[in-house]
Amino acid sequence: MEVLSIKDFYQELLPDMDLDQYFGENNEQDIGHFNVFDIAEMWKKSPSKPKMPYNRRTYYKISLVNGQNKVEYADRVVDIEDYALIFATPKVPYRYYPLNSDQKGYFCVFTGEFLSKSKTGTLIDELPIFNPASNFVYHMDKELYNRVDDIFNKMQQELSSDYAYKYDLLRTYLLELIHFGQKLQPLNPSDKSHNASNRISSLFIELLERQFPIESTSQRVRIKSANEFAASLNVHVNHLNKVLKEVTGKTTSDIIKSRLAQEAKILLRQTQWNISEIAFSLGFEEIAHFSNFFKTLTSYSPSEFRNGMRN
Repeated sequence: MEVLSIKDFYQELLPDMDLDQYFGENNEQDIGHFNVFDIAEMWKKSPSKPKMPYNRRTYYKISLVNGQNKVEYADRVVDIEDYALIFATPKVPYRYYPLNSDQKGYFCVFTGEFLSKSKTGTLIDELPIFNPASNFVYHMDKELYNRVDDIFNKMQQELSSDYAYKYDLLRTYLLELIHFGQKLQPLNPSDKSHNASNRISSLFIELLERQFPIESTSQRVRIKSANEFAASLNVHVNHLNKVLKEVTGKTTSDIIKSRLAQEAKILLRQTQWNISEIAFSLGFEEIAHFSNFFKTLTSYSPSEFRNGMRN
């Protein structure tokens, strides 16, 4: 699965921008990173920007949206008709669809380290709103939207100020925003999610395939168990297994093992890496475990398979 860092985010969002203004010396004075963007301004810069791809991210994002949008995560689809507040965590990959170009609001991006420096000692992953099992799209009326809009405005003004303690103040505003969100009612998933099984199956395959091809000995498959994939998709492992069995006729573990064996064959044929390096790249801690795995699926040991290809 592809993992996007905060710098990757900027490179996607602002490909022609000099990133020193965000990651230069001035931004190294504090641990962590924080920034605010005006959605209407971003649309002016890239009005044809496609939907946000389904990836795991290393940063947090809070979006105040005013417009028609669709959010997909796990087995849920949430339709946004007008105002909403979206809390995105690195633990839950999701897709975000703007449905028209009339988009307003703000979003802020920040790393976990940024909030950990708060004098309150807040640990972000202990907050209910960032729990992977929670709903993270919250409905708002015009009055609530205006109140949150005011918080974002204060954030944006403070970012451009010369106040020596502005990052402390920004953390205070961020906590105010989080606690405000935790009081809201989540938007219910749409009834249009009748294709949930097909979508979960598709997302599972996408997450699996994003880990390949293995192109260097330093690259490593990070997610290779049914439980890990279920956690990444924010569904129960039994539900994931049921869905994949319905759609593909195979179990979650069978699909994962088959793809790992396929990549192992490619590496054994096309590289000069030793067996230990291939085993490590495919997520095996012990070469014996890899050898047993490969022989079970192919009837050959890795060495036998490699030698057979060369004869």
